[in-house]
Amino acid sequence: MAPTVEEVAEAMFALVQEYQGKKKFKALDLTKSMVQKYGEADCDKAKCKAAIRILMDSGRCVYTYFGGSFIEVPHAEGAAGGTGGAWGRGAPGVHPEVRPPHARQP
Repeated sequence: MAPTVEEVAEAMFALVQEYQGKKKFKALDLTKSMVQKYGEADCDKAKCKAAIRILMDSGRCVYTYFGGSFIEVPHAEGAAGGTGGAWGRGAPGVHPEVRPPHARQP
């Protein structure tokens, strides 16, 4: 029986969560894993894309960028309402008005 989009999303989330901090997944990596798990006839690119959309829209996963786009479980600072990522840390090339008030220098 072919999995639903929600089942594919759950399987993707479980995979990302299992390897959190050990491996970063690109969207294509997750798609290939799901096609391998469920078979090409039951799980296509469109279903995987819809599953990734569900994970992003629900906030269970986020895109990060470190030389490439990766899908990850939100880090603690991001989930707690922090800025997450390089934004707000005074990273070179970041406009000062983009930084949170506590990171701005007078």
